[in-house]
Amino acid sequence: MHVYEEIKVMTKLKSIRVAGWKSIKDSEKIELGALNVFIGANGAGKSNLVSFFKLLNEMISGRLQEFLATSGGAESVLHYGAKVTPALKANLELETETGTAGYYMTLVHAAVDTLIFRGEGVDVFTGPLPEPGGGVDTLIFKGEAVDSREDPGWLDELGGMFRSGHRETLIVRAAKEDNETAKVVRQLLDSCRVYHFHDTSSSSHIRQPSYVNNDRFLMPDGGNLAAMLYRFRESESTVYSRIVTTVRQIAPFFGDFELEPMPRNPNNILLNWREKGIDQIFGPHQLSDGTLRAMALTALLLQPETNLPALIVIDEPELGLHPYAIGVLASLVMKATHHCQVILATQSPAILDAFDPEVVVVVDRKEKGSKFESEFRPLPTAHLDQWLEDYTLSEAWEKNVFGGGPH
Repeated sequence: MHVYEEIKVMTKLKSIRVAGWKSIKDSEKIELGALNVFIGANGAGKSNLVSFFKLLNEMISGRLQEFLATSGGAESVLHYGAKVTPALKANLELETETGTAGYYMTLVHAAVDTLIFRGEGVDVFTGPLPEPGGGVDTLIFKGEAVDSREDPGWLDELGGMFRSGHRETLIVRAAKEDNETAKVVRQLLDSCRVYHFHDTSSSSHIRQPSYVNNDRFLMPDGGNLAAMLYRFRESESTVYSRIVTTVRQIAPFFGDFELEPMPRNPNNILLNWREKGIDQIFGPHQLSDGTLRAMALTALLLQPETNLPALIVIDEPELGLHPYAIGVLASLVMKATHHCQVILATQSPAILDAFDPEVVVVVDRKEKGSKFESEFRPLPTAHLDQWLEDYTLSEAWEKNVFGGGPH
C-alpha cells in the first residue's frame, strides 16, 4: 500500500460540488485528498469535471465570458441547456491553516447565450459546508440562507458576500479589499492548472518556437516547455538534471536537450535535443507523440516545489505512453502529492493499478428518465478486498465489479 503524506501547502481543496455543468446534473459532494484518480468509460463525465476546473481558473483570471464563448456558449455548458438547467451552482470547501473556508457561486443564463453571477459567497466554517442554496437568489452566510433580493445593501453589511448580476467574479476585488477568505480562495483558484498534452501535431504549440521569457509556469498544452526547461537548466540545475535523467528512463535513446535562444530570433527558443552518443541536433518535430508528452509530464511533475501549482489536474495522462512510462509517471505523481494536490482523469488500467483504491473516484453515466447524467462516487471498498485477493484492481474494473465501465 502506498503512503500519501499530508500536503505541505497552506491551502488545499477539501471537497467540491457542482450542479448544472454539462453532463453533471449534481455531482453531490466529492471529497478530495492529496491524490485523486477519476476513472470511467468514454462519455461518463470525467473530462467534463476537468473542464469545470478550467472554468474556475479562467474565471479567477477575469476571462469567464471569453471562456464561455470559446466553449460554445452557455447552452453548451448547462446541463441539457438553459430550459432544463437555468443555473450553474458550485460549492468549494477549502482546508486552510486556520480552518475551513467556503466558496459558493450561482451563475444564471443571460442574454447573448452567456452566464452571469446571480451571487457569490465566501465564508469560514468550523462545521460541514451547507448544501447549495434553494433558489438562484439564495446564498449562504455564517451557515444561514440569505436572499439577495430582500436586502440590496447586503454587500456592505455582510462583507463576505458579493452582489448579484455581475459578469465576472468579484473574488479578486474582495481579496484586494483585504477579505481574508477571498484571498485564500483567489490564491488556490489562481494556482489551479489543468493540463492536457493531447495536441502533439506538427502545428501544435509544443513543437513550435516559444518566447524564451515565457517561463513563469508551464502552459496547459506545454507550449512553452522549451522556455521552462531553459530556465531550469540556467537556475535550477538539480531539477533540470532530474528531468533529463527521468526522460532517459522513458526514452533510452535520449541524450540531452539543446536549449539556446534561436540565433536569428533570440527572443524565441525551440525544443531541440540530442540522441545519446550522437552530436547531431534534432528538433521537436523529430520526437514521437508519446515521447513529447512524456517530456511535458516529467517537467510538470519534477519542477521546483515552489513552482508547483497548488492543484494539478491532468486529463488522460496515459495518452501515447508505453506501460513502463506509465509506471514512471505514477511515481512522479506520488512525489508531487507531497507538495500539491493532483487530480487524474484516466481510462488506463496501468494507472489504476499504480495507486491504492482509497484514492479512486468512479464516474458512471446513468440514465435518469429520458436523460443521462454523470454520477461520482468513491470506490466501494466494502466487498473489494475479497476480489483483490485474486485480481488486480484493473482486472476487477474490467469485470465491472465496481462500475466505471461501458456496461
